[in-house]
Amino acid sequence: MDANGNWEEDDDEEFEFSRNYFLAKELASSSAKKSKHKLTDIDVVDEQELRDAASKIEPNHEYEITLLLDSYKTMYPEWIFALRCGFGLLMYGFGSKKALIEDFASTELTEYSVVVINGYLQTINLKQVVIALAEVLWDQMKAKQRVSHRDLPKSQQPSNSQSMDDLLTFLDQAEIEDGDFFVCVVIHNIDGPGLRDSETQRYLARLAACARIRVVASIDHVNAPLFWDKNMAHTQFNWCWYHVPTFAPYKVEGMFYPMILAHGSASQTVKTATIVLLSLTRNAQSVFKILAEHQLSHPDEGMPISDLYSVCRERFLVSSQITLNSHLTEFKDHELVKIKKHSDGQDCLHIPLTAEALQKVVLEIN
Repeated sequence: MDANGNWEEDDDEEFEFSRNYFLAKELASSSAKKSKHKLTDIDVVDEQELRDAASKIEPNHEYEITLLLDSYKTMYPEWIFALRCGFGLLMYGFGSKKALIEDFASTELTEYSVVVINGYLQTINLKQVVIALAEVLWDQMKAKQRVSHRDLPKSQQPSNSQSMDDLLTFLDQAEIEDGDFFVCVVIHNIDGPGLRDSETQRYLARLAACARIRVVASIDHVNAPLFWDKNMAHTQFNWCWYHVPTFAPYKVEGMFYPMILAHGSASQTVKTATIVLLSLTRNAQSVFKILAEHQLSHPDEGMPISDLYSVCRERFLVSSQITLNSHLTEFKDHELVKIKKHSDGQDCLHIPLTAEALQKVVLEIN
């Protein structure tokens, strides 16, 4: 500091500037007018109308996209060779890769069993997928060993009552004489909303590491590789990365995402429920129809699980409570069925659809 006190003047100026700044902010916030408009006041269109309008938009460069997809067919031999060598295939690049992967599976994987996981769905029951894979391997074990299922240890047979760890252990230790045999798991959008949690990704990595399992998957999110650590990416999944931009629209994948500029409609709810039900087994559809018929005839009541089980047993749709529970788990995962308490305290099943929408769903699956 000098004799004239110049430093003190500088400090005073800085303090005054800071004080004036905060005073100005306080005055601005107190005098500013707040809008009374709400997001709910926006007049959005019906979702089905918006989707219909979007479907009428003619896609551009269809010829060039077809040529691009055809050019990838020259890579099919390399892809099947990589699978036979124990690698997994990971497709990335802009555009839907669903049609490309399905074409590869239908032309090059005809000698193998293929299980498809649609990762773009909002919810996925991974255990049911693992059970399906275990049943495929179990059937192959019986066929390759040329013995009946009675001659194989019953403790090895996969079932719904087994845990995920037990099922994955069975898949990893399945002994089949044919050294070239494997089951291919096709995962559309392994980075989809139903597969994004870390536990699911760890299970998928363990599944991919099984000796008789090969994975062909696609990703679209730029941060998708962050799901995996070094061991998962290079050892368990053992990815071969392929840049295959298709520039094809995400028609199927986008169907299950709500549109920002639209509100949900009954017709869209019916369409989504129908798509999910048609992807299930005939027995599962029949179980849902029994539940729907009960709800239509008793709109104010849910259906007790015990009553549903009795009707399904009479119609030979299920053989045990475990089988019915697997169907109900599938319904609940896709939000087709909810559980609510009856007046007497017991749990009852309820389909969260209006009577009109429910009738349309039943007609569609018939």
